[in-house]
Parts: sequence; structure tokens; C-alpha cells
Amino acid sequence: MAGREENKKSANRVLRISQLDALELNKALEQLVWSQFTQCFHGFKPGLLARYEPEVKACLCLFLWRFTIYSKNATVGQSVLNIQYKNDFSSNARYQPPSKNQKLWYAVCTIGSRWLEERCYDLFRSRHLASFGKVKQCMNFVVGLLKLGELINFLIFLQKGKFATLTERLLGIHSVFCKPQNMREVGFDYMNRELLWHGFAEFLIFLLPLINIQKLKAKLSSWCIPITGTAISDSVLASSGKECALCGEWPTMPHTIGCEHVFCYYCVKSSFLFDMYFTCPKCGIEVHSVQPLKSGIEMSEVNAL
Repeated sequence: MAGREENKKSANRVLRISQLDALELNKALEQLVWSQFTQCFHGFKPGLLARYEPEVKACLCLFLWRFTIYSKNATVGQSVLNIQYKNDFSSNARYQPPSKNQKLWYAVCTIGSRWLEERCYDLFRSRHLASFGKVKQCMNFVVGLLKLGELINFLIFLQKGKFATLTERLLGIHSVFCKPQNMREVGFDYMNRELLWHGFAEFLIFLLPLINIQKLKAKLSSWCIPITGTAISDSVLASSGKECALCGEWPTMPHTIGCEHVFCYYCVKSSFLFDMYFTCPKCGIEVHSVQPLKSGIEMSEVNAL
């Protein structure tokens, strides 16, 4: 019996990753609502909302709070993940939603504290009096303590899996499933295939920049096309000098590298500077020297066209 109850509790326990995902979804929703709201004032005077930005953000967050936590006992992110808040102070074993006071204090701790921090920052930035300096130091000290408390609470959450934020711990509300969850059976064969594929993809992403595709293509071409050691005549150069072997266009300032193919000067020079072992992409001959094509051959090609 004890083992069954333990399995049931573990099945209905909300995963840590689900609670963190709900918080991230809430942040994304707030940013989306704010961006859509600012788009409504796109055609107005620039900086129209800058003066009252903390108040406007607080009103939008209150609007979201009214139709999420206050009415449905869950944020938008929690609703997507089938999660809702439960009153942890209740001794009843059945589900008890957060009380009205808990919901109001939730709005004060989340929306009110954020508005106070932003508004005080703007206030202290515009005033340089000594009294304001002392108040600013006190506020920074209080904010630092709150940040430290949030860090400690997060470490406890990672260990216990309950109360993802400091506000939830102080108010006594935690996340539970809206409906009982069944034990999930994980297909490890599928997970192993995904892990292997992702590992292989990351290896290819690391390896591909190290491969010289152009040189590899030239090697394959040299294997398919036998290279003869006979001297290259002017007629052969003239017949193959109608297009650059790299860009495929009419060669500008035609040059040769010792084979029967012709290149634009900028194409072959930039390739040679990029790779000192550059080879001809057509026949695979390595560059020994970049020589300009004879003017007589070039003029004969022009006349032929």
C-alpha cells in the first residue's frame, strides 16, 4: 500500500522542468503583449510611452493577472502545461485553490515590486541629492537581499521540486496538475536514435568547415579525367579560353596556371591566396605559377566570336 501511494504521489508531482517552462512562457507572453501594445503607437511621437512605461506595463500585467490567476488559479504558461496553483496552507487533502488574499498578494509581490523597482530607478537616476543617495543605497541593499533569497529558494527548489519562486514559497502556493497524470513510459529506443542523430549532426557541423570542398572536387575530377604529360599548345588554350574554369564567364584578364584551362585573374589569384595548394577544378593540376595568357591567343578568340 505504501508503495502504491508513493508511486501515485510521484506520478502527480509536477516536474521541475514543467514549472520552469511555465515561468518562461509567462515571460514570453508579457513581452509579446508589450510589443503588440507598442505597435499601436508606432505612428505617434517617438518616446510617447517612455515617461509612463512602468505604469503601462503594470496595467497590462494586472489585466493578464485578472483573467489568469485571479479567475482560473493558473498563469497562461501553467494552463498550457495542465498546471494550476494550490493552497499549501490548507489541511484538506483535496484540491484547494489559492484564497483571494493569496491572489492579491501575488499581484502585489510580482507586479507591484516590479513597478516599484523600475519607477525608483527612474526617480533616483534623475535626482542627485544626498538624501536620495542614501535611499538609493537602502533600496539596492533590499533588492540584493531579495535576489539572494531568490537564489537560495531556487537551489532548494532544485532539490525538493516545490515552490519555483520565492513568491510562491512566501504565499504558500505551489503547482499541481489540473488532472491526475498517469505514469509515462519512455521509449528509450527512440531517445537513443535522437541522441545519436544529434551527435552525428554536431560532428558534421564541426567537420564541414575543415574540408576544402573545392580541392576535393578537383581531386575527384582528376581521377575521372586522366592527365597527360604532353605540352600544352596555344591552339588548345585558345579552344578552352572561352570561359573561366572557376566562374564560368568570359575570362577577364585571362591567366593560366600551367594547364589547358583559362581563368580570370581575380578568380585564380584570390583562390591561390586563400589556398596555397589550390588546384585546377577541371583537371586537378596544382598551381605552379599564374601566367597571363598570350595576347595573340586572346585576340584570336575575340576575332573568332
